[in-house]
Amino acid sequence: MAFHGTIRSPRAIYFGSGQRHAIPEIVATFGRRAFLCGDERLREDPKLGEIVEAMRVSGIETEVYDGTVAELPLECIIEAAEKARKFEPHILIGLGGGSCLDIAKLVSLSLTHGDDLSQFYGEFKIPAPVLPVIAVPTTAGTGSEVTPVAVLGDPARKTKVGISSPYFLPEVAICDPELTITCPPKLTAVAGADAMTHAIEAFTAIKRPFIPELPLRQVFIGKNAQSDAQARLAIAALAGTLARAVSNGHDAEAREQVMYGALTAGLAFGVAGTAAAHAIQYPIGALTKTAHGLGVATLMPYVMEYNRPVSTAEYAEIARLFGATGANEEELADRAIDLVADLFSEIGIPATIADLGVNEDQLQWVAEQSLLSGRLINNNPRLLDLCALLKIATASFTGDRKRLRTN
Repeated sequence: MAFHGTIRSPRAIYFGSGQRHAIPEIVATFGRRAFLCGDERLREDPKLGEIVEAMRVSGIETEVYDGTVAELPLECIIEAAEKARKFEPHILIGLGGGSCLDIAKLVSLSLTHGDDLSQFYGEFKIPAPVLPVIAVPTTAGTGSEVTPVAVLGDPARKTKVGISSPYFLPEVAICDPELTITCPPKLTAVAGADAMTHAIEAFTAIKRPFIPELPLRQVFIGKNAQSDAQARLAIAALAGTLARAVSNGHDAEAREQVMYGALTAGLAFGVAGTAAAHAIQYPIGALTKTAHGLGVATLMPYVMEYNRPVSTAEYAEIARLFGATGANEEELADRAIDLVADLFSEIGIPATIADLGVNEDQLQWVAEQSLLSGRLINNNPRLLDLCALLKIATASFTGDRKRLRTN
């Protein structure tokens, strides 16, 4: 692989405990009418309510939509967009988990380019800039605050779909770890495991030949020098502190490192992309209505086993980032898969997709639907066809990772 790298990011990223107190001043640089997208936590968490009040006190007219729901069904976006259109905002703010950040992007798109979001499904379909978005995450996992993508549930397709474009990058990301302190242990675990999966899939994505025009033709270009650097930071941060943050949500250092891990994982996969674990999760999520992060994390050790023959060097480095030592690359590569599986087990991620609610007679359908996610399939470091996807799905159903170790 020729040495090359691409990074896409917001115009500014502000990270640190207490950073939320600068939100009114930051918002004011974009205008005086802010439409804020959140969920029911806006009514429950005093810190979030204080942010809204601080903006209003500073003279920013603020309209709030707090009806965002997980996995972001299309009707939710339509409802928020109707409210926003009447308000005529200068800027959108996403305050909450990944769905809250994504809905701010999608409402901005709807206000700028029309309500029919289906015309933008895929990559590079947004024709021009959208209204500016400020992203303020309250969970540490999706990385949406720094990625050019938003995901929604389309009832016509009975699955989740993505819209990817550099125009979808928030103008500003404001990451305050103190906003994650009230995040419950289960959500902390699922979000953090999602971030680890982002980092691993970005670090082990396909290595494409260097073509100067590649980043202009594809949003997700595979692993490169810039994404690798961010992925390493993410894996190291999450490996050392995720379990601590789950067991003690008031561990300030752990909260900071997990949010930093989610941020850097977002910067990594926002350009490198993700792969097989995400492709297989989409139909599983549609079947079981389980959280995205739960699905990709459950699948990750099995995908790692499948990709092991072509990702030995990367896996050995992942083991070292977890703190493992040794000179034997093959042994370290195997150790990496065990370390990821052990961490996920420790924080309560299910061991199999059967635990998520998948039935054995659904495995063929899962494999067939996974194959439709061409962008993700083509980004995997090892060739994926229907037979391979069925093999991964079956192993992740039975819990037998060893069946994936034969070529």
